[in-house]
Amino acid sequence: MSEEVTRLLRRAYSDEIETVMNYLTNAIVLDGVRAAEIKESLDADINEELSHARLLGERLKQLDERPPSSYDFEARQQNLQPPEDSTDVLSVIDGVLEAEIDAIDTYRKLIKAAEKADDPVTEDLAVTILADEEAHRTEFRGYRKEYRKD
Repeated sequence: MSEEVTRLLRRAYSDEIETVMNYLTNAIVLDGVRAAEIKESLDADINEELSHARLLGERLKQLDERPPSSYDFEARQQNLQPPEDSTDVLSVIDGVLEAEIDAIDTYRKLIKAAEKADDPVTEDLAVTILADEEAHRTEFRGYRKEYRKD
């Protein structure tokens, strides 16, 4: 087992948990008619992100490691924090995009590390989750285009 694979699995797990927390909080605090679609999208994505965390945690267990717990947690998603102005939907969209871009980068690194470590199971898992994250990025790029037109 590769230390790099384990490190990236742990980071991805923590990032997914942090994303769940921030999506949930933003879905609760955003206000306004224009926020409704974004809140619905965030709510829908919470379960998928939680599913990613579960898969990553199970993979760590299979590799005889444990997933990070709250004492191991280090928050990194500064731009996904709820905005002071609860109607500032664009700042949430931009925060989601930054988090998705970071996740995509992590999963691409995990794919390369797993390939180098001859770990096709982790590689396959990372490819599957990468596809989901790229779909989220595309969805929120569309929202950003729409909001910037206004």
